[in-house]
Amino acid sequence: MEDKIVKTSEIQIKVGLNENNLPIGMKWSAPDGQMDNAPASAFMLSLWDPKEKNTMKIDLWTKEMSIEEMKQFFHQTLLTMADTFEKATGETLICEDLRDYCYHFADKMQILPEE
Repeated sequence: MEDKIVKTSEIQIKVGLNENNLPIGMKWSAPDGQMDNAPASAFMLSLWDPKEKNTMKIDLWTKEMSIEEMKQFFHQTLLTMADTFEKATGETLICEDLRDYCYHFADKMQILPEE
């Protein structure tokens, strides 16, 4: 039995650009998530094209985003990807390996919390 769409939802990302088409401000909205024009400094969007069997992606960040913030952003994104992949596939062992790598990444980037 095929699922029937009973509702649609929208996520909107607005990107302000300078005269060189570089991002200088971003805001995102998701009414179902109670977000309305929330500020953002970076985003990574990946979409799977089932026909082409390929990933389409957009990665943007503002020049105001510091390198330290980018390190944190990547670390948190990698951890989230491990969680999502495990939830979607049940592949616990490889996800633990990915989380181990995330710890290694944080250690190398010197972003681990002080003990």
